[in-house]
Amino acid sequence: MIANLVALSLVAGLGLAGCAPKAEAPAPVPRNVTLTDAQRQHVQIYTVSSLPFNKAVEATGIVDFDNDQATSVLAPFSGPVSRLLVSPGDKVVKGQALATVDSPDFAAALTGYSKALATAQTNRKLADADKDLLGHNGISVREAQQAQTDAVNAEADRDAALQSLISLGADPQTVATLQQGQTVTHIDGVVRSPISGIVAEKLITPGQLLQAGSTPAFTVADLSKMWVMAQIPDADLAFVHPGDAVEIVAGSASASFTGTIDNIAAEVDPDTRSVLARVAVANPGNLLKKQMYVQVRIHSHQQNTGMLAPVSAILRDDENLPFVYAVQPDGSYARQHVTLGDRNGDQYEITDGLKTGDRIVVDGGLFLQFMQSQ
Repeated sequence: MIANLVALSLVAGLGLAGCAPKAEAPAPVPRNVTLTDAQRQHVQIYTVSSLPFNKAVEATGIVDFDNDQATSVLAPFSGPVSRLLVSPGDKVVKGQALATVDSPDFAAALTGYSKALATAQTNRKLADADKDLLGHNGISVREAQQAQTDAVNAEADRDAALQSLISLGADPQTVATLQQGQTVTHIDGVVRSPISGIVAEKLITPGQLLQAGSTPAFTVADLSKMWVMAQIPDADLAFVHPGDAVEIVAGSASASFTGTIDNIAAEVDPDTRSVLARVAVANPGNLLKKQMYVQVRIHSHQQNTGMLAPVSAILRDDENLPFVYAVQPDGSYARQHVTLGDRNGDQYEITDGLKTGDRIVVDGGLFLQFMQSQ
């Protein structure tokens, strides 16, 4: 009986063993590559060491006007637009007429100045006459003093009316004509450019009713310099400072641009959760346009130390993992996986996988990869 039980147990054990799943074989490890002396002449070697470097921060950015050199032109008076005098892209100088407006506000200012001018002239004549009468005891001192006060008040009203007319953009020739006592029956209000630059936007049309001080009419900007608002992730913010040099590449532009960070925002953008760094950029040829998306590379002044490897040394395996070919003591070449940090120009920071003194292939790695696959 005991012998039968042992036999059954052995049979059951063999059956279970036969049903057990087979363990998967480990993936083959690529063999090292050995080259002949002639082949080795075409392979370039680099010795890894810990080096100081300046971190390069990659970011995206949006082009904007330099708001210190751009302005939105508001109509200083109300009324319908009678004529447009410029188009987008036109160069203008400070004080140049951009549009005319049939404005009752301008007409009222014109009339107000004419009346104030006439009143001031009359009161001054009366004050001078009363001063002469006072010298001959023709009027009292009090009457002469009142005449002088009336003349001074009238002249103050005249000057205020003149300033109001000038602030509305009155033509200097028209003002000079009025000051000479000549009559000006009608003149259009003129919207003038407050700065020199290029008409970037035209926001009004003929016949449109403008509201004084609130209707944007044009945008005039000096496009020789622009701003790029770079979006800096939180992790890179410690490496970015005012004064850092910046490279900017626009997809639609044929050349790259250089600039300098001149301001870093004090708060996080609620939409992107990044911090905006403002880059001042020279814009030759006006190739950079407002709202253009660009790539930004910031060269930090802050110096770090780490392992660097040329970009040409980095290859990818079948799982897209980065590796290099390292020279072995026997002269062969073996794959050595690495962990990449940030790219700095034509080098990668290697955060893991290499140590000082390692010798890696920087030219000829693709040939070694081909030889290893045979």
